[in-house]
Amino acid sequence: MTGAAQRAGFWGVLALRDFRLLWTGDAVSGIGNGVTTVVLPLVALRELDASSFQIGVLASAVWLPWLIVGLPAGAWIDRLPRRPIMMIANAACALLFASLAIAGFLEAMTYGHLLLVALLTGTATVFFQAAYHSYLPTVLAEADLVEGNSKIQGAEAATRVIGPSVGGLVVATVGLAAGLVVDAFTFAFCFVCIWLIRVQETVHRGQNQREPLRRQIALGLRFVAGDPYLRSIVVYGTLLNFGLTGYTTIQIVFLEKTVGVGEFGLGLLLAIAGVGGIVGSMIARPLGRRFGTARSVLICQLVTGPFILLAPLTTYGAGLFWFCIGGMVMVAGVVSCNVVLGSFRQSYCPPDRLGRVVATSMFLLHSSIPLGALTAGHLGDAVGPRGTMWIMACLIAPCGLVLLFSPLRGIRDLPSRPAISLR
Repeated sequence: MTGAAQRAGFWGVLALRDFRLLWTGDAVSGIGNGVTTVVLPLVALRELDASSFQIGVLASAVWLPWLIVGLPAGAWIDRLPRRPIMMIANAACALLFASLAIAGFLEAMTYGHLLLVALLTGTATVFFQAAYHSYLPTVLAEADLVEGNSKIQGAEAATRVIGPSVGGLVVATVGLAAGLVVDAFTFAFCFVCIWLIRVQETVHRGQNQREPLRRQIALGLRFVAGDPYLRSIVVYGTLLNFGLTGYTTIQIVFLEKTVGVGEFGLGLLLAIAGVGGIVGSMIARPLGRRFGTARSVLICQLVTGPFILLAPLTTYGAGLFWFCIGGMVMVAGVVSCNVVLGSFRQSYCPPDRLGRVVATSMFLLHSSIPLGALTAGHLGDAVGPRGTMWIMACLIAPCGLVLLFSPLRGIRDLPSRPAISLR
């Protein structure tokens, strides 16, 4: 692991080769994901004439694997090297998106094929994300985790700007199938970047290797449920994810069918709203230093959350401003909090249990996502896209109150070590 002395200079932790490879691969695959957020719903809407509910089912299929394999994935990841897991996940996603692209070029796309790819890529993502967040302390020293997470969140935010724009441009110029080719290529690129990493990973092998899988899962659940900070963060994130997923599921239907925005304009609007993520990643560290990590999380959520109520006011022309400013400010707050809370979890949890705790937290955080997508799809058909946007915005806006009435309210900085034992 590399110390702070080697990260001096303008680039910070990006001067470290292994982190740079990890960061670059994830950033490029993030662009592909941004393209997919535009392309997949448009494929379903235009090529397959899908309803709002079918769009919701498609969105929920990506997240459903978290409920099925999320908990055992964490226990498995604690037993195995994380880098090979990330490589296999990227290779699988590349092949799956390539199969969709081929079907698109042959005009043989079906809704069942879309659902299957969503489920399988979602499963690969479960393993990749749990391994990725557990692997970061391997390539960075503990003192570098906040900076590393800030750069990761900044890259993810930037890809939310670039990806939808590229997706809209690709669809408008060369068609839907070409967007899927872009996504397949980005996963293959990420595979190569991770393969080139040199740092030797330490696999913590101890008593947990001999324990039954069910006991290891139970230990992870007990640790998260018993810790007052992790428990509050998970409750907040679960509620927020329900509303955010519903919002993002219906926003493309809302912009295209209700507002009347075309493909390129659609990508541009999503990109503009995504600029907030870049801002959020940039302000996370300064806010943490100025106000403390716990207080900065509270400030971000209480101030930025209500801005999402502007998005349902969107109309064509000058009224598009409401979508941009509402989404931009809300995303800035969410990303800023993610930087702080992601770094907190990585330094707070014991290294040999980190994969289990990360996967348990993400299992709980993602448990509401399929329900949010299905709910938004149902509401889209029942009350219309604009009505659904209002409902989801009203759910997102007050989520910061959960943190206000948690142990974070009484402290300046989040703790660096847990007060309870995992056992």
